[in-house]
Amino acid sequence: MRIAIIGAGAIGGVIGFYLANVADVVLVDPWAEHVAAINAAGLRCEREGATIARPVRATTVPADAGPCDVAIVLVKAARTPWAAEAAGALLAPGGVAYTLQNGLGNREVLAATLGEYRAGQGVTSLGGTLLGPGHVRHAGIGPTMLGAAPDRARAEALATCFAAGGLPANVSDDLESLVWGKLVVNVGINALTALLRVPNGALLGAPAARSVLAGAVEEAAAVAAARGVRLPYADPVAHVEGVARATAANRSSTLQDVLRGGATEIATINGAVVREGARLGVPTPLNSALAALVAALEQTAAERIS
Repeated sequence: MRIAIIGAGAIGGVIGFYLANVADVVLVDPWAEHVAAINAAGLRCEREGATIARPVRATTVPADAGPCDVAIVLVKAARTPWAAEAAGALLAPGGVAYTLQNGLGNREVLAATLGEYRAGQGVTSLGGTLLGPGHVRHAGIGPTMLGAAPDRARAEALATCFAAGGLPANVSDDLESLVWGKLVVNVGINALTALLRVPNGALLGAPAARSVLAGAVEEAAAVAAARGVRLPYADPVAHVEGVARATAANRSSTLQDVLRGGATEIATINGAVVREGARLGVPTPLNSALAALVAALEQTAAERIS
């Protein structure tokens, strides 16, 4: 199987590093310095204090990566339209692009360009950090679930490839439950860690932070229930706290974005809960405040006091 990873940042780099041991993998990323470093010295992945370099081909030109059987999309949400065009340029006829991105709406963007039959979705609980050009840290192991649609056989083959590379993966027929399950986790952790500038585990040691986490999660769970989504866990707050505990040292993707002064995906995480809550008549004041505060952080990045 030939696999393109579109967006070789923190999670894309980690997945590419592991899959490169068992498949023909090419990394596609617009950051030229990152791509050059990977091609010159391999992709370096740090885990538990040890760093290993693995040869992986990388390119900034999507068409040069093809033809590929599968594309895994892991760009930031704002770049999903670019990723959709990239996938169209590199996929073989019948190839499928799977988004493993945070938030809601990314699969629909892919489908608008590629067609419903070539756009799939999954969720991953992997943790990762981009340390510099050609260098990522694997910050937490967790399962990846792929939706059976639009091609179960291809999804199962990809899940088998993940497992062979050392990353647990499976295929699900009820992906909406899993997507909302991950969204609720991101809602509770991402904005709050970015605003407080703390790793995930610090949220559990401060009663005020823990209270905000619980309130945001409860709002998101209420929106999911109004939508008719059954979350893949019985107690949303306990589950999110468990994720924060299991990934205590990890920096959320939103925190990483804020620390580097870049755009976040808050509009597709807490912002998505706010929009869906408004549509369904479910109040989401805490998620609205968190989304607005993170957006304000983005907009004032240039004036930030160190």
